Amino acid sequence: MQTDINSVLKNLGIQEVSQAFSTGSTWGGTGSLGTLDSYSPADGRKIATVQLADQEDYHTVISQAQTAFSYWRDIPAPKRGDIVRQLGDALRHHKQDLGTLVSYEMGKSLQEGLGEVQEMIDICDFAVGLSRQLYGLTMHSERPHHRMYEQWHPLGIAGIISAFNFPVAVWSWNAALALVCGNVCVWKPSSKTALCAIACQQILAGVLKKNEMPEGISSLLISEEFIGDLMSNDKSIPLVSFTGSTRVGRIVSTAVGSRFGKSILELGGNNTIIISKEADLDMSVIGAVFGAVGTAGQRCTSTRRLIIHEDIYEDFKNRLVKAYGQLRIGDPLDQNNHVGPLIDQQAVAMYIKAIEKGKAEGAKFIVEGGALSGEGYTSGCYVKPCVAEVENHYKIVQEETFAPILYLIKYKTLEEAIKLQNAVPQGLSSAIMTLNLREAELFLSAAGSDCGIANVNIGTSGAEIGGAFGGEKETGGGRESGSDAWKGYMRRQTNTINYADTLPLAQGIKFNL
Repeated sequence: MQTDINSVLKNLGIQEVSQAFSTGSTWGGTGSLGTLDSYSPADGRKIATVQLADQEDYHTVISQAQTAFSYWRDIPAPKRGDIVRQLGDALRHHKQDLGTLVSYEMGKSLQEGLGEVQEMIDICDFAVGLSRQLYGLTMHSERPHHRMYEQWHPLGIAGIISAFNFPVAVWSWNAALALVCGNVCVWKPSSKTALCAIACQQILAGVLKKNEMPEGISSLLISEEFIGDLMSNDKSIPLVSFTGSTRVGRIVSTAVGSRFGKSILELGGNNTIIISKEADLDMSVIGAVFGAVGTAGQRCTSTRRLIIHEDIYEDFKNRLVKAYGQLRIGDPLDQNNHVGPLIDQQAVAMYIKAIEKGKAEGAKFIVEGGALSGEGYTSGCYVKPCVAEVENHYKIVQEETFAPILYLIKYKTLEEAIKLQNAVPQGLSSAIMTLNLREAELFLSAAGSDCGIANVNIGTSGAEIGGAFGGEKETGGGRESGSDAWKGYMRRQTNTINYADTLPLAQGIKFNL
């Protein structure tokens, strides 16, 4: 495996990269903070060492980005779109290698790693079309010989702070839109997936260099958490897009808001599938199991709770237990396996602690969990996906645990099920499995799911690029990706043009000199 990964790194052009930051094709770093070793949760091996950026490096990056913005904003949007089109083509060329690196450094299955790169390609395609559709509106003025309209302008530097679980896709959701809107990007990725970030920066830098674009249009900072604090408090960064925990998101939101900056927050999820007695149970099992164990439960959209109608509860529970018995856990690069490792041993400890908390509150585990050891599990990051019968009010059920723990809850009426689903602090993704049109429409109505995403007859994960992605309540309220999420990366300006030879005032006000 190690030889293959070395080849992957070489193909991505990062076999010798150990610098702390990049402003394009130029890499650098003072080295004052030391280095970071990247280990694979798949086998525990060290992949590479990366130098950490310090405060001086940060200011170098911001200065380059400010200079680049003055150039980039004046390029016509369709021309910016063509640069993003070329990025999409480059990602197609590197899809296998980048997907493999995502799988090895983060731990998700190879198919999911490849799927994540495909999301990057898809958002580039979306952004290319968008570059010709940054529409404003025209309005009729109440004053004669006046024309009113609105237009959208870029903000400046878009700061992107991303998490380990989607080490490349979330960056692209933000970067592709920010770039076509005329912004430049400064990215602080998770230190747990630094090599994935370096690979992305290398790919985009190659495109920018080929088009003779200046340094600083896309910048990368590999460092510790303090860089995120600097970005959140920096008035020269008008927009900060943060993906991560609710706890840290609250800090970011407060810091950015205190300086009247803009933030896009994609925080925690506690996602539910309601299983109706009128559901297709075979289809429901597939959606529930994949939603719960995909990416080893480390998605913000992972299925955490199943709220099951009491008439089918025992039947569905038995089907679920049988399905869990067929799961294969192991090397994420082996496509025969369904579940890879957690990101690190700290995540394993949190998983064990969550199980203990659940049992202390009364959770009954019908599929037992636990850490795995021995041959094939030497990294210490593998765990068993587990299932527990619980009450929705249990404290552990109200929390988001980034691990493959699934909670089962009974319901009698759909109104009760919706109430249970909504009775958590988070509001990201939700779903109902039903063949009853009335149930589906109630679930999607204002009296139904309070989440930013509500699905019928599909699971809670697997959002498509065309729709805006994000949630409500403690999930943050921000939106990324499709629909009109692009407006979050721009500022609106209302314009009035007077082509008369007099100056009539609004509302008929008279002012004579």
